Formats: sequence, C-alpha cells, structure tokens
Amino acid sequence: METTVSTSSAAPSVSVIIPVYNEQDVLPALFARLYPSLDALGVSYEILFVNDGSRDRSAQMLSEQFQARPDVTRVILFNGNFGQHRAILAGFAYCRGERVVTLDADLQNPPEEIGALLAQMDAGHDYVGTIRRQRSDSWWRHAASRAMNRLRERITRIKMTDQGCMLRAYSRRVIDLINQCSEMNTYVPALAYQFSQNPTEIIVGHEERAAGESKYSLYSLIRLNFDIVTGFSLVPLQLFSLGGMIVSVLSGLLVLYMGLRRLFLGPEEGGLFTLFAIAFLLIGLALFGIGLLGEYIGRIYQEVRQRPRYLVSAVLEQSNKDAAP
Repeated sequence: METTVSTSSAAPSVSVIIPVYNEQDVLPALFARLYPSLDALGVSYEILFVNDGSRDRSAQMLSEQFQARPDVTRVILFNGNFGQHRAILAGFAYCRGERVVTLDADLQNPPEEIGALLAQMDAGHDYVGTIRRQRSDSWWRHAASRAMNRLRERITRIKMTDQGCMLRAYSRRVIDLINQCSEMNTYVPALAYQFSQNPTEIIVGHEERAAGESKYSLYSLIRLNFDIVTGFSLVPLQLFSLGGMIVSVLSGLLVLYMGLRRLFLGPEEGGLFTLFAIAFLLIGLALFGIGLLGEYIGRIYQEVRQRPRYLVSAVLEQSNKDAAP
C-alpha cells in the first residue's frame, strides 16, 4: 500500500537521490555534509532518500531528518528490500528536478563534488559519469572492477571507465526516457548512457566508507555484471552459437580422420583418456552455455510476470499548504 503526502508544485533545479539500506551509522555524517554542500551551490534543490527496506534505525532517522528540513527533504519508504538500482528508479519516478544527481549514502563519494557535476551539465552535457580518484577499496575490488569493466565494454560497447561509482548526474530528458522503460533488471548508468546525446566523465574524490560495511559482496558484483551484459547485449549468445558451429565442424573433421585412420591403419591403441578430456571439455562448454541461456530466459520470465519493481509504503514530503511562500 502506498501513502503519499501531497506533492509541492515548485520544481527545484536539482534533485539528489540517495538509496539507503541499513546505514544508521553513517547517516548523521551524511546529513552534516550533504545539506551545507547543497546550500552552498545557491540553487533550489530537493533530496530524495529512498529507504530500501532497512532493518536498522535508518527509516526512523530519515523521518526525523524530514521533520528537521521538510522544505528540501523527501523520503520514500519501501515495503521491503528491492535493491539499489530499483531504489534509484523509484527516485527517478518521484523526483521533480531539472537535473538529477545520484549519490550513495556511505560517503565514499563526497557530496562536495556535486557542484563539479552540475558545472559539466551547465557546459551542455546531458549525462555526467565519474571516475574515482585513488579508490579506497580492497585489492580484490580493484581487480574485479577492472576485469568486469573490460569485459562489459567489449560485449556491450558501452564505455564507462568506472561503472562502480554511483555519483552521476542526469538531465531531465534522460530521466524521462528512463522512466518510460519497465524492465525488471537493468543497470541505470548504462541505460542513461544509451539515451544521452552528449555524455562525459569527470574525476572525483573517493574516501573510505565513513561507517558500517559495504552492501556489495563478490556475488552481488557478479550478479550486477550479469544484469549489464544480458540487459544490453546478445553477444554472449551469438558467441556460443558461433562456437557451436566451429565445434561441430571440428568434430566432423575428427570423426572423418578417425574413420580413415581405422580404415587404413587399423584400430588405434590407447587414446582413451584424450577422448575423455575432449568430452569433458565439450560437456563443460555446453553446461556453461546452457547456464548463460538460462540467465536470459530467467530475465524473460521475470518480465512476462509483470510484477511491480518495488512497493512503496509511504512518501514523506511537504504539502503545498505547508510550503513557504
């Protein structure tokens, strides 16, 4: 069930969307840095916090922050945990700004960098990506990120230097196009890149997490990259089709060779383990291909069910009659 306090008609210049999931330890520091940073820009703004089913005190702290700054604060409360990207999509659906900035709640991307993104939009860019300077992540996160970036760019032709940085800015036109899409699993920055006419990237600062623990495990990163690859390219399926044709031709030649050898030289002695090795290799490739095909079919299954991407239990925002004249 969705409960919505009436919406203010005034459209701010900037909307900042922040997904929140079990971030009670970092929220006070985020509030202390975020609002002064936006106040210093001298533009009208709104901040949309999307609580993604937090099990700690995050929802209560967001409600208290709304009471403290109701003029610029809106809070979307999910009825469950639906994931970071669906939380961002909910923010896109509810935001009113002409320019939209997404930001993680963990303060690894400093909110003080928002002004740099808006400056690039003022220069005519409709989508601004970011590259983290001196990343403060573990070595395996660095290595996995570089490998996934190279693989993703080769398969999808989407060029994003740092796909793991959520500090990004979008024009209203790009946001409206994203809101027209209804797929269940997607990667928001890649979708925006496809819709943008004049994208760019800038380097921003990167800090250690202010408090708490990262919500992205290695498994989550793998799942995210499956969403990117299967959501934006058919190349993996095409590669397996091509590989299947090549293996079929080579298998036919091998059978022909073995038949001629038996005909002219007699039965072959030994070679059994070699045939086993070849058989296991082909079986492994077949199983991997079936698994990849299953990823695509699973996403088709999710789409045809047409279930809602998220459930909103409440939206906290200032009503028109309470807004300042």
